[in-house]
Amino acid sequence: MPRALTIQRTIVPASERARYLARARQRAEYYAKAGCRFWIFEEAALPGAFIEFTEAKDRGTLSAAHADAPEKPLDAKRIYQEVELT
Repeated sequence: MPRALTIQRTIVPASERARYLARARQRAEYYAKAGCRFWIFEEAALPGAFIEFTEAKDRGTLSAAHADAPEKPLDAKRIYQEVELT
């Protein structure tokens, strides 16, 4: 089965940055325990503009992890599957 990925964008005010990053660390721990990887990236030219990626080995693992997550992603149903380029 191909890997699966969800993407979420968020804008975080400077006053909320520390809180956002603390919550992101908690999400990363949760997703690691659920068999997923979780990354966040910040736009270089726009501090506070983040994009979050959650990846799993397959769609079922990712769907289950989102369903049980303490903080549900906004659009957990929009799952991207890896496309083989062979």
